[in-house]
Amino acid sequence: MLVSPGFVDAHQHLDKTGVLRFTPNPSGTLQGAREAFAKYARTAGPDDIHKRAIRTIERCLSRGTTAIRSHINVDKDAGFHGIKTLAGIRDGAKDRITLQLVAFMTPHPGQDFDWLRENIDGAVALADAVGGTPAVSEEPPRYLDMLFSAAVKADKPVDLHLDEHLNASVHLIDAALDRVERFGMQGRTVFSHVSVLSALPRRKFESIVERILALDVGVITLPAANLYLQGRDYEMLPPRGLTRVAELHRAGITIATASDNIQDPFVPTGSGDMLEIARWTLLAGHLRGDELAAAHRMITTAPARLMGLGKDYGLRAGARADFVVTNCFDTDTLVAGGPDQAFVFSRGRLVSETTTALMRVENSHVKEDA
Repeated sequence: MLVSPGFVDAHQHLDKTGVLRFTPNPSGTLQGAREAFAKYARTAGPDDIHKRAIRTIERCLSRGTTAIRSHINVDKDAGFHGIKTLAGIRDGAKDRITLQLVAFMTPHPGQDFDWLRENIDGAVALADAVGGTPAVSEEPPRYLDMLFSAAVKADKPVDLHLDEHLNASVHLIDAALDRVERFGMQGRTVFSHVSVLSALPRRKFESIVERILALDVGVITLPAANLYLQGRDYEMLPPRGLTRVAELHRAGITIATASDNIQDPFVPTGSGDMLEIARWTLLAGHLRGDELAAAHRMITTAPARLMGLGKDYGLRAGARADFVVTNCFDTDTLVAGGPDQAFVFSRGRLVSETTTALMRVENSHVKEDA
């Protein structure tokens, strides 16, 4: 039997989860998904958000995830419904699962910037981190300053959706890194997506890697969303859409992988299984067959570090005792094929047990192994 630390999903959107049937995205693009959810968010109330979020949290927990960081939209359309609802879930479920919330200050074209500025402190007070997507803002430098200023004021980390595109001529990584340094947010900042790194010339990419390392910035890749949303406008050789996962890992940057969206207009699929995400990351991110253990770290110790879980996490005395017991031989086999038996423990208590029935054929008769 193998004992693994609980899986950590460091980037979800629990306010969006499970709305696929209500949010058509015919284009299959990032902008189409944003527009579809913005329309839905205008009528989504607390009860709706609560039911969908709880359903996904329980599904994730049953598959071994014991910690989740979720970005929650805060804007004129969504208001504070999502962040208030998830804050209640976070506080009520703290003995069952570790849940962190990012106040995702969501700009929309033409939206009054003053609304975000006036409401960011209230949103951040309910959250555990400050987030946003500067590429969508009409004034990215001013928007970045607002996010980092609020984070410093509240003494909370920053987690940005950064450069979720493949246009090498337009990126905000340097601007974001400048603010990490200026606001003293070294070791407390995460860049999610950074797909554009795959499109940059080698020399520019290497210079950015040096800065990311020097400023101790973490990276989260989101393979499901980037595989689905990116590259639809390419007539030939459509790209994967991910950042340079393998190269960032081998450079020594703390890189995690996560689910991102689950069954919504951004990602129509998703089971809450982090082992599935680890496999996608290994394949689409060009890790090697001898880096299965690295893929396991990307769903355990790496995201735990980026979320600041510290001594509460891991297989050590004094930790929360969140772990998964499986019938796998080692972490390589756990990632490569998954377990037939899994027991999930939260704070030392068994919260989920899963057994897969194995079918075998002998002498043309099908038999079942319990």
